[in-house]
Amino acid sequence: MQPDNLINSLGRDLKQRFGHKVHKLTIDADFTCPNRDGSLGLGGCTFCNNASFSSKTNTQLSIRDQLETSKPGMRAKKYLAYFQAYTNTYAEVAVLKQMYEEALEVTDIVGLCVGTRPDCVPDSALQLLAEYQQQGAEVWLELGLQSAFDSTLERINRGHGFAAYQDAVRRAHQYGLKVCTHLIIGLPGELPEQSLITLERVLEEGCEGLKLHPLHIVRGSQMARQWKQGEIQALEMDDYIRTAGEMIRRTPWEVVLHRVTATARRPTLLAPDWCDNRWPSYMGIQDYLQQHGGQASALGRPSLIQTA
Repeated sequence: MQPDNLINSLGRDLKQRFGHKVHKLTIDADFTCPNRDGSLGLGGCTFCNNASFSSKTNTQLSIRDQLETSKPGMRAKKYLAYFQAYTNTYAEVAVLKQMYEEALEVTDIVGLCVGTRPDCVPDSALQLLAEYQQQGAEVWLELGLQSAFDSTLERINRGHGFAAYQDAVRRAHQYGLKVCTHLIIGLPGELPEQSLITLERVLEEGCEGLKLHPLHIVRGSQMARQWKQGEIQALEMDDYIRTAGEMIRRTPWEVVLHRVTATARRPTLLAPDWCDNRWPSYMGIQDYLQQHGGQASALGRPSLIQTA
């Protein structure tokens, strides 16, 4: 659901390479996080409540059943198994192998997208993912960075700094893996200019994909308390559109944009109100790019699709 004449979206990229639509199917494999279970910290990141993105009732089903029940209604011939909730490399490699292979054994699953933290990607997990890629699977390592500013990461209780991300990307690339970096726009204390600096730092390290998210304030998070007490403000949609648009314009065409906006479910979502429906922000970004230029236009490099 991306403006494919303006950005190099994941859907467009996959269709070009596979010859037909390939969709993601989300899995909740009941992982936890070292920032919640006490090994690194307690309480997690201040913005975090994974119930806003996934339903824990899914964990009552096997990985195979989650994938099979998600297929009906999808208009695709092939699928990627997306291990999304919490930290999906945070287990012994034998456990990871069992879970990943259960997904890959499902009919029409052609690869894996594995969401995790930069400080939770041991070489054993990277080697395992690289083996699936060498066997022909589509593999994406999705790293939740959110910001390249250590002061911001400390403010949101992230539990790691930018150096951990740099190390994870370096090692992932040594194994030949593609990295998709998640960035949040509107984090407390950050200005729009800092989001652009974060993007610049991420691109300097090298990445193959990006996901852009507006900050959601959700029930059950520490940030919800801060918002209710007036300590932080919700992100305005116009501010998100401008910042995301400028980040896209500064992103090289060869970097695949997996997502340019996101939603959260009510009643879990508290603010901003516009995040309960992705279409207004999505269409706003599309309008912004049409007016100011598409992906890579700020780099003086026209989008490949526009020159074809």
